[in-house]
Amino acid sequence: MSNRESLSISVAQVLRRAGVQHPLQRTITLDELNVGAATIPAGTPIELDLVLEATGNAVVATGALRTVARCECRRCLDLFDQPIVTEVREIFDPRPVEGETYPLQAELIDVVPLARDALLLSLPLAPLCRPQCPGPAPEVFPATVEADAAVAEPAGSLAGDAGSIEPEPPRDPRWAALDKLQLDR
Repeated sequence: MSNRESLSISVAQVLRRAGVQHPLQRTITLDELNVGAATIPAGTPIELDLVLEATGNAVVATGALRTVARCECRRCLDLFDQPIVTEVREIFDPRPVEGETYPLQAELIDVVPLARDALLLSLPLAPLCRPQCPGPAPEVFPATVEADAAVAEPAGSLAGDAGSIEPEPPRDPRWAALDKLQLDR
């Protein structure tokens, strides 16, 4: 379902039977969602697996949203797909409170704002293709610091060879612009 009109759900039956759970399972698509280097492209299927339940005049939607985001690794810059699963528990109310509840109008709820908000909040801010990604040139720009004697020993230590000082690893050229900054002390 790619048009916005098909995402309005009638909850008349839900409102008439307070306390009874009504499953809602749909596959929807949205416009592109983007946070930093993570994107859910337009038209990507999003699976809604919700349970709707009336509580007085309001409807509570509980469940999960599932989709796949296209991400760029923050270290190696490779593109990869990352599954996104986010749990939701939201309230649709005839008198919505900005930022707290979603509108319930004429026994209809619109799941687009709920899906957009939940998915945007679940996208990774700094995605990694894998936890131990070494980066584009790990031998030149290491992503982790190896524990060696020079780092582990405090200055002035008598252990080790006092005459040998480990050279600094080469600087990443992407930081060269920062070398030109003159900061007041």
